[in-house]
Amino acid sequence: MTHRIVIVGGGAGGLELATRLGKNLGKRAKAHITLVDANLTHIWKPLLHEVAAGSLNSSADELNYVAQAKWNNFEFQLGRMSGLDRGRKCIHLAPTTDEHGAELVPARTLDYDTLVVAVGSTTNDFGTKGASEHCIFLDTRKQAERFHRRLLSHYMRAHASGSDQDAINMAIVGAGATGVELAAELHHAARELAAYGLTGIKPENVHITIIEAGPRVLPALPERISQPVHQTLNKLGVTVLTDAAVSEVTEEGLHTSTGEFVPAMLKVWAAGIKAPNFLKDMDGLETNRINQLLVLPTLQTTRDENIFAFGDCAACPQPDTDRNVPPRAQAAHQQASLLAKSLVRRLAGQSLPSYRYRDYGSLISLSSFSAVGNLMGNLTGNVMLEGWLARMFYVSLYRMHQMALYGISRTALMMIGDKLSTSTVPRLKLH
Repeated sequence: MTHRIVIVGGGAGGLELATRLGKNLGKRAKAHITLVDANLTHIWKPLLHEVAAGSLNSSADELNYVAQAKWNNFEFQLGRMSGLDRGRKCIHLAPTTDEHGAELVPARTLDYDTLVVAVGSTTNDFGTKGASEHCIFLDTRKQAERFHRRLLSHYMRAHASGSDQDAINMAIVGAGATGVELAAELHHAARELAAYGLTGIKPENVHITIIEAGPRVLPALPERISQPVHQTLNKLGVTVLTDAAVSEVTEEGLHTSTGEFVPAMLKVWAAGIKAPNFLKDMDGLETNRINQLLVLPTLQTTRDENIFAFGDCAACPQPDTDRNVPPRAQAAHQQASLLAKSLVRRLAGQSLPSYRYRDYGSLISLSSFSAVGNLMGNLTGNVMLEGWLARMFYVSLYRMHQMALYGISRTALMMIGDKLSTSTVPRLKLH
């Protein structure tokens, strides 16, 4: 019987892996590859802050799983994983319902010989009072679009009133990459909305505050990157509060541990991650305190060699350190590339290679205003980048993701199409 590989999660890593395996094993009928995801389309998660601000039209940049499966010799199944039976080697999928609760796809099971879990991560609000009720998270396209609709509704209401003195307060919890990039995109959106005639809220009346529990912005990145980013945020008029953990969130705003109150109509929580809750105690697989599956350097789970996990949902040790691989897009991409080779070797009965994380640097985009980062490699060493050049390298990260999914020629055509459409579509999504 053909070997069955089931990949759960169609994020950047899972989709890249399914595409690679489909082109290799699926095309030659060496294995049957199935990708499972709760959505019908994919959008690159690092771009969700642009969807929230309206800088990116998610409908134009989405990838359809059904079409991708047809083009690359794998099968797509719509569903959300709800359980695991390691004894029977099958996963359980919950029923899929529409917005009215009507069942679209029934609950069912999928059998596997090799299971790969790549379900990513969700925002961790650390149980902060009021956070889940009053903050928007940016884990999914739906959440990002929800924020964008709320932002636009404030502008439309102010425009209809005929006043030009309305103000809007926005607060972002967490000064990691998502938080600082979102703040810059919102500042850019305020200028664009005014340029399109929505002058009820002037750009100078848009007040954006970032609240960070740590001592500086971008705490996971080198200080030589965080300093110029902080300076740029100050120039844009973004208020940055550091050493200020959020203790409670209300409808009116946020209270910090230092006793400050930050008024905010729109609130985004972008601090901390955890793996999805359903992974915890999933048929005896070992997890850590944030629900990540513990894996060996081969990316096999510690208690089942037939189950692999990678990306943000996996706790993968780094050799010679007491730390795990950081939850970053470049790590998921590297692990997908390794697994594409490892699963071919596994079918051939060969030993599996170990994963070693390679840090190629970090790039932070501050919308059209600036970009900062560093590139690391054998040829470049450690090179600091700022401005236009850093922005070009940042854009190239998305293009590399597209090339992994579409190939070089189709990606080139998409780039040409994007360039041609700039004169026929608004620079900001206005609906």
